[in-house]
Amino acid sequence: MISIIDDDESVRIATKRLVRSLGFVGHTFASADEFLQSPHLEHTSCVIADVQMPGMNGVDLHQLMLSKGNATPFIFMTAFPDERIRARALGAGAVCFLSKPCDGSTLIHYLETALKRHDDNTRRS
Repeated sequence: MISIIDDDESVRIATKRLVRSLGFVGHTFASADEFLQSPHLEHTSCVIADVQMPGMNGVDLHQLMLSKGNATPFIFMTAFPDERIRARALGAGAVCFLSKPCDGSTLIHYLETALKRHDDNTRRS
């Protein structure tokens, strides 16, 4: 299952369509808090998250999950690329940090990378 977290509904819809076209289940959330309160948190194999959202931002969500022992792979997308935030996200283990709009084939490539990472982590557990 892929969790898509973005405050822009059109991005959520388009990303979910792409995820579904690849044969995966996608769930969408308008905020980090909505995701954290969902029953899907424990079953997520990859998170595709916006960086800047109202409330908790995507990078802080990733840090929170890591601090709780949840190493679910993260793909970040942002309309406002910032090198310091990019370095922070990648330094914390994010799969990638993409600028919006993101090319579908690029997102597919990184989604495959993230899912492989998830599978590798699951086998080691």
